[in-house]
Amino acid sequence: MLGNRKLILDTFCEVYDQLKPWSDGEFWDFAKHEVVSGAIYMIGRAQFNHNKDHIRQLVESDTIKAILSNPAEGSQTLKAHCEGVHRCADLVLSNRMLLVGGGDMDSSWPCLQYDSFLPKILDYNENIAEIARMRDAPEVKPYKFLFLNGRIRGHRKFLIEKFKITGLLDHSIWTCLESRQGEKSRFELTCDGRDLMMEPSLTKLLDSYYEVNRYTSNINNTFQNSFVKFELFGNEWGEIYLKAEPYMDTYFSVITETVFDYPYSFRTEKIWKPIAMGHPFVVAANVGYLKDLRNMGFQTFGHVIDESYDLIEDGQQRLNRIADVVRDLCQQDLASFQKECYNVCEHNQQQLAAMRIKVRAEFPDRFQQFVRKYQFDE
Repeated sequence: MLGNRKLILDTFCEVYDQLKPWSDGEFWDFAKHEVVSGAIYMIGRAQFNHNKDHIRQLVESDTIKAILSNPAEGSQTLKAHCEGVHRCADLVLSNRMLLVGGGDMDSSWPCLQYDSFLPKILDYNENIAEIARMRDAPEVKPYKFLFLNGRIRGHRKFLIEKFKITGLLDHSIWTCLESRQGEKSRFELTCDGRDLMMEPSLTKLLDSYYEVNRYTSNINNTFQNSFVKFELFGNEWGEIYLKAEPYMDTYFSVITETVFDYPYSFRTEKIWKPIAMGHPFVVAANVGYLKDLRNMGFQTFGHVIDESYDLIEDGQQRLNRIADVVRDLCQQDLASFQKECYNVCEHNQQQLAAMRIKVRAEFPDRFQQFVRKYQFDE
């Protein structure tokens, strides 16, 4: 119970385990579920979209209180889904329906932020084993940085092309999991009169030595789709798994987060993986991303990296500065650089382990306060 109302959970609402002790019922197929009048319903993305017209009718008639739970998505995508495929933005903006999402969001949208990606890195025993192997990392590495990219996005395309023309790509372990024809972007990059943002992007996979063992047999497959992630990982969430070798053979990571040209942070597995592995990082993300990370108790590398890029509001200028920072780093004595980063990396590993427990443990209380704030429990 939450206040005077029963709590009914979609078993795929992404926070099912955290809220189950407080639930009064559950469902996995809303269409076959006997609705409990007056209850609060936590509904995942799939069930909401399949039953959106019915859910709207129940909300508008005040038969139920509905919360759309999708913390695997940042606020940019969650808002777009509410305005588009879910067709419920009006209900949310009038506080008749609430949201649970993975990214920070502006206050006009009633959304409870939950860092769902943070705890998961340390949930896998194979990841714990790979983290332990980092103690054997060589001091001298064959590559300078790790640069993993999934779907092509404007900021990723810019950095791939920028590193290519400056020769830095040859000094990295890098991926691009989507081939795509060039397209007009708000980010500009030209060379010898060519618009490099319009150049085709080609798929680039890890060598088998660096790929997670369970996926090495898929590397030489003939892929049917231009975005090869799902075929490469066998429709699993392959990005969650760690392998030590790419981190052992590089000095730092260049992270291209999901969100870049948007004012609110969305922290995915992309940041938690190098933190878990004790790897220094430069992050191409939204303005203020590093500041938000520090507010969570993590440390960044301002003592050895010019992190002023984090507060540059113009996306083009921020990308240019990030590219310059990576170039400058690659010209340094990176073995010494990594030693100077050791204490920060160790602190972040400890903070990640502590936050893994805290984020999950505190969510039920945060959820109850959130529901109470919007009087859903009355």
